[in-house]
Amino acid sequence: MAVVSFSPFPGDPRPRRAAEAFAEAGMTVDVICLKQGEASRKETFKGIKIYRIGIEKTRNSKLGYVFQYCLFILIAFVTLTLRFPIRRYHIVHVHNMPDVLVFAALVPKLFGAKVILDLHDPMPELMRTIFNAGKDSRAVRITEVFEKWSIAFADMVLTVNRTCEELFASRSGGASKISVVMNTPDEHIFKYSSVNPEATYVSRADKPFVIMYHGTMVERNGLDLAVEALAKVRCSVPGAVLRVYGSRTPYLDSVLHRLPEKGLETAVQYLGPRKLEELVQAIEECDVGVIPNKRSIFTEINTPTRIFEYLALGKPVVAPRARGIEAYFNRDSLVLFELGDVDDLATKLSWVAIQPREALETTKRGQVIYQQHLWSREKEKLLELTTALLQRGWGR
Repeated sequence: MAVVSFSPFPGDPRPRRAAEAFAEAGMTVDVICLKQGEASRKETFKGIKIYRIGIEKTRNSKLGYVFQYCLFILIAFVTLTLRFPIRRYHIVHVHNMPDVLVFAALVPKLFGAKVILDLHDPMPELMRTIFNAGKDSRAVRITEVFEKWSIAFADMVLTVNRTCEELFASRSGGASKISVVMNTPDEHIFKYSSVNPEATYVSRADKPFVIMYHGTMVERNGLDLAVEALAKVRCSVPGAVLRVYGSRTPYLDSVLHRLPEKGLETAVQYLGPRKLEELVQAIEECDVGVIPNKRSIFTEINTPTRIFEYLALGKPVVAPRARGIEAYFNRDSLVLFELGDVDDLATKLSWVAIQPREALETTKRGQVIYQQHLWSREKEKLLELTTALLQRGWGR
């Protein structure tokens, strides 16, 4: 099998989990991905052969995105085409973005390989959010057409939640080939820790109230809202601090630059990027995780994996009321704030600090939902869907 992803590997969690699942099931797995930092061009990771393409991924203009995507698609197409006579891939698993990356698998598909398109994010909604584009703008309409073509080209389509499944089905007419495999954390890394409100409360006595943010440092994810909320929280919880983990971006720099004017230089601690394994310790050391999303068409439908990472380790998480989240959680199983509302976010964070037992009772109920979507279950579903796809091909 070949895996194609316009992201670093093994840094991107979803392609990593899927590739590891296939490798553990006995498949030979090659990954074609971006090169990041000092990573070598070729490497073997847990039996998975990695081939990295040296394109620098940047977040700038629409034209910049298009150029990077086109170059990567071309190189991936050539790589798959040249390798196919040797490797004879039975499956090519392509992760968006972009959706049209799936066409890099054209030659293997012509010779019988099955193509899986894994839609992490809906590109039209992301385009509207990143570039503040209107629903009827030319760029958005083009991405909708590309999405429909890409789904039609693929033999099977995977996506991350029910809300996205409904959205893709409504636009493509390909509902029969779309399935949900949720983006939940690997239990081998994020080992489950059941909540014990009394013990946890005692162990946190006389310590700072630690709020944690980790993830991509872009405006839609709302780190600046978390900082504004922290300033309000510290009025009632003076020892509150915000620990921030993730790769540096211009957006992050702009947030950090404004800390002195808010008097939060020491209260906001930027601790850099962390590998998945390292995030576990960071989460264990916090009191609450925060998903401070701003309101946008994209954040309305997203179900952040970070929610499940916090729940797996028994930590309260404050997350927004949004369709993609409320498809799985309600106010009894998650501490929800009004999407994009900094005052409500601050209120809910303060509530977790002041009412830790009640917050952890909510976390216990959230863990019940998390256990319904363990990666071991999602992995089994992924392998069953892939096996059925292969059997349909062999039966022809």
